[in-house]
Amino acid sequence: MKHINPSKSRQESLSGVVYASSAFLIWGLSPIYWKVMRDIPAFEIIMHRVIWSFFFLIIVLVFQKHWNEFMAAVKKPRTFMILIPTTILLGFNWFIYIWAINNEHILQASLGYFINPLINVLLGMLFLRERLRHLQTMSLALATIAVLYLTFYHGEFPWIALSLAFAFGFYGLIRKVAPVSSLVGLFIEMLFLSGPALAYILFLNSKGIGALFHISLKIDLFLMGAAFLTAVPLLLFTMGTRRLNLSTVGFLQYIAPSCMFLLGVFLYNEPISSAQIFAFVLIWTALFIYSTDAARYYRLAKNPPDLNISGKL
Repeated sequence: MKHINPSKSRQESLSGVVYASSAFLIWGLSPIYWKVMRDIPAFEIIMHRVIWSFFFLIIVLVFQKHWNEFMAAVKKPRTFMILIPTTILLGFNWFIYIWAINNEHILQASLGYFINPLINVLLGMLFLRERLRHLQTMSLALATIAVLYLTFYHGEFPWIALSLAFAFGFYGLIRKVAPVSSLVGLFIEMLFLSGPALAYILFLNSKGIGALFHISLKIDLFLMGAAFLTAVPLLLFTMGTRRLNLSTVGFLQYIAPSCMFLLGVFLYNEPISSAQIFAFVLIWTALFIYSTDAARYYRLAKNPPDLNISGKL
C-alpha cells in the first residue's frame, strides 16, 4: 500500500488554493481591464480576443505538450461537431459579458455568475435527469424568487445575468461530452472563430475604422493582451483543480463574482437599489445552502464529476 506524505499533501492543497484563487481573482478583476477599452465596440474587442488568444494558445499547446492531443481531436469529426455549439455559446457569453462591463452593468454580470452554479443544477435535472437533493431544490427556489422579484417588483428583468448564466451553463453541459481537455477545447473553439475574426479585423483596418493601430499604443497592447487574460487564468485554474477537491473549487469560484460586485458598487459607482440588494441577499443565501450541500455530498462521493470552465469570462 502506497504511503501518502501528509506534509506533501498539505503543500499540494495549499498550492492548489493559491493557483485556483489567483485564477478566480484575475477573472473577478477583469472588468478593470475591459473598462480601458470602453470606447471600442464589444464585438470588435471579442474579435481581437479571439485572434490573439488563438496565436497565444498555439505557443501554450506546444510548451505544455498538448499538440498530440489536439491532432488526435482533429481526426474525430464527433469532437468537432460537439465543439461547434460550444464555440457559439462561448462567443455569445464573451460578447454579453464585455458589453455589460462597458455599459455600466457590472452588477448584473456578477449576478449572472453567482446564479451560474444553480443554473448548472437546473440543467442537470432537465437534460441529464439528475435528481435534486432537498437543499438543491431550496437553492433553486430562492434563486427563482430573486429573479422574479427583480422582474415584477422592481420592473427590471435581469436579462444580462440570465443570458450569461444560461449561456455558460449550456456551454459546460455540452463540453462535458467533448473528449478533450479544457485547453485543447478552447484552442479548437478559437480555431473556429479565428477565420471570421481575422477577416472582420482586416475589413475594419482597410476602412480605417478599426481600433488597432488607429487610437494609441496603449489600446493596441490591451487588445493584444486579451490573449493573456484568456489563457493565463485558465492555466492557473487547471493547475489548481488538479490539486484540490471539487467542493473546495466550488467555494473558491465565488471570488470572481464577488470581486465584480465590489468593483461595480465601490469603484465604478453603479447604482444599486433596495430591490437589487434583496435579490443579491437571496442569491447569496441560496449559494450558501448549495455550497454547504455540495461540500457534504462530494466528501461522501467516491468519484466526483469533472469541473470544466474553460471559457469563463
